[in-house]
Amino acid sequence: MSNNTVVSNTHEGKWSLGMWGLLLVVSGALFLDGVDLSMVNIALPSMGSELHLSTGSLQWIVNAYILGYGGFLLLGGRVADLLGRRQVFLTAVAVFGIASIVSSFISNEVVLIVLRLLKGISAGFTVPAGMSIVATAFAAGPDRMKALSIYSVIGMTGFALGLVFGGLLTEVSWRATLFAPGPVAILIFLFGLRLVPQASRKPVTLKQFDLWGALTITVGLLILVYALVEAPTIGWTSSTTIILLVLSILLFISFVIIESKHSSPLVRLGIFSSMSLVSANFAAMVLLGSFMAFQFIATLYLQDSLSWSPIWVALAFLPSSLFQVVFGPQIDRVMKRVGTPMAILLGMVLVSVAYLLFFRVDPALPYWNFLLPTMILIGIGFVFAFPGVNVQATHDVVPEEQGLASGLVNTSLQIGGAISLAVITAVLNSTHKAIEHNQLLPNMHTAIAIVAGLAIAGVLSSLINYISSRRSQQKATK
Repeated sequence: MSNNTVVSNTHEGKWSLGMWGLLLVVSGALFLDGVDLSMVNIALPSMGSELHLSTGSLQWIVNAYILGYGGFLLLGGRVADLLGRRQVFLTAVAVFGIASIVSSFISNEVVLIVLRLLKGISAGFTVPAGMSIVATAFAAGPDRMKALSIYSVIGMTGFALGLVFGGLLTEVSWRATLFAPGPVAILIFLFGLRLVPQASRKPVTLKQFDLWGALTITVGLLILVYALVEAPTIGWTSSTTIILLVLSILLFISFVIIESKHSSPLVRLGIFSSMSLVSANFAAMVLLGSFMAFQFIATLYLQDSLSWSPIWVALAFLPSSLFQVVFGPQIDRVMKRVGTPMAILLGMVLVSVAYLLFFRVDPALPYWNFLLPTMILIGIGFVFAFPGVNVQATHDVVPEEQGLASGLVNTSLQIGGAISLAVITAVLNSTHKAIEHNQLLPNMHTAIAIVAGLAIAGVLSSLINYISSRRSQQKATK
């Protein structure tokens, strides 16, 4: 089967067991990536207590994963396009699984951080390869929209359920949170050997690979993510932060120059001429960025101010996951009826309202009043917006660039999360005041305002894209 073909012997809306199996295998890998990204957060206090780790070391248990993930997504997408999606996907899943199992037996902080970095890099190759497998294995139109919707819903459910799983597993041992993804990843690898189709590809030379482009963008992203996650600790105006940010900008400029002149660029700059693709990437950035910032604020408030246990914090976030599980599988029908621009717009409006409602937060308010409405609206909003950005970001992209488009949108997600977390951490720490029991966090309302502002920016961008898409449709029908 070539990269340009789709799975055969199917009719629209009627998939074979093999089709479903393929979709579940690839979606399962994205689910694990999401789970791992959020699950370890709950285990950090227990991990730090047993291993006597500093706050800085604990921070890098999480940030090393984000660094590898965000830094290698674009390279991972292009490698999948050139070397074969099946090979890249299966190799990355296997490495992810082995690193998970090994890390659960490690007590040395340096080795733990290196293994977390390796897992993040693996995810950086798995996600764009998996997403492009789905986009090329299912026929363009309703089938592909349905497949990408299910894929996206499973992925966002993994991220949402990560806190719940983290709370439950931490009750057993913090090592269980590191170990659990391993056996599942190995199972996905074994099923993938049978279900992920072979794809023919043209021989690739080193010149075609755009080595300098790959180096500049990957190192640039790594430095940018590193600078963002370190800035709240070392200071935004410190010489180190400024030098790192300037260096990343120079590398990005070099990358653009290289891509504009290369015969086989890593990122064809013309792909950004698509307004729908650019809009989807911006929506992805602010969607996950605002949620990760909100999750950080809410988790810190519930645990450190209200003294909730990890398992209760996890359960507090559960309603969001439940709405995604229940309504997510139906979203392809909605997008088919209203279109992805409207789905993204509706989702961004709902999450914006959710964050604005959180302004009512007060230690005297019960959970059902100050947090439950927000979690419900976030859950419904993600059902609309997250699959929408994934479908729109890869819509009308040629098969040879599906990995690139997938890498772009997932890079936007990770960079959005890194930027928002860095900004919110800096805002909360700017007063240098200790968190007081049963009180709001220092600068908590300012932090919530920033989160809401990010989401509202996504609303405005999505509205512009929706109006543009409607005008294009009207011109096409004339």
